[in-house]
Amino acid sequence: MTDANRALVLVDIQQEYFDGPLTIQHPPVDRSLARVTAAIDAAAADGVPVVVVQHTAGDDAPVFNPTTVGFALHPDIEARRTSDWTPITKRFSSVFAGTDLVDWARRHEIDTVTLAGYMTNNCIIASAADAEMHGIQVEVLSDATGAISIANAAGHVDARTVHETLMALLHSNFAAVADTDTWIGAITDGASLPKDNLLTSAQAGAALFVAQN
Repeated sequence: MTDANRALVLVDIQQEYFDGPLTIQHPPVDRSLARVTAAIDAAAADGVPVVVVQHTAGDDAPVFNPTTVGFALHPDIEARRTSDWTPITKRFSSVFAGTDLVDWARRHEIDTVTLAGYMTNNCIIASAADAEMHGIQVEVLSDATGAISIANAAGHVDARTVHETLMALLHSNFAAVADTDTWIGAITDGASLPKDNLLTSAQAGAALFVAQN
């Protein structure tokens, strides 16, 4: 594994995800929040820059309205915030869309972003996929992110299935997925996290399918 010059990107760890219909369900939100704060503390200890992102849907929106308490960062995040953090407000799912994050990363010679926060099934997957076109590598902390159960005209999926499926999908092509403790070890060593690829994931998936059938 080669060295990584990374930044920790805290994605939308806002009060909307701790109360109400968007409350993160898997992993349980209190557990994922504890892993996020562990990542923040490790980043501070190792000098990893931190970017803090908040989503806005506008002053008339029912959620992510900057005039309401739901827009605020969770107190555990706000308590750790320093003047060194880079704040970003976004309007789209991807942390790169309509923001200056790519320019910031290039100015600071950041080649890898580590995503922690919410939701797996929206802003995390959108940001990981979007990074490819900008030539930025992505890491996703599996226990410091989280999903919700979803149901609509196309079907329904529980939060655990959503989260675990998307972690496997991300690791197959878009991101190196690991738990927070593994990531902390990597930043201590200055190493990149190992990443799978679509071919080997497909081959392993095919072999598993044959074995089970």
